[in-house]
Amino acid sequence: MPAEFRRKLYKRGSSHETTIPMPMLFEHDTNTRLDVVFKYDPKAKRWYVEIEPRDDNKQDVKSSKDKTARPKKQASQKTTSGVRQ
Repeated sequence: MPAEFRRKLYKRGSSHETTIPMPMLFEHDTNTRLDVVFKYDPKAKRWYVEIEPRDDNKQDVKSSKDKTARPKKQASQKTTSGVRQ
């Protein structure tokens, strides 16, 4: 019997998202960076999902935003009396 996975499609901001079930990743090393590729075949009217190792030479939209992101705020230090400076 073929495997079947159903996942909820939810709205996040102006887009929609879903999650990739862990059983689909069974043969992949999840400690490495992976890309999930969605391909549409208009003749068959079907979507196909491929999981492949990320090519770190390619710059995706998210990584280009990360480089221009504001630096993280430093945590305030506490004195011995417990009052923040």
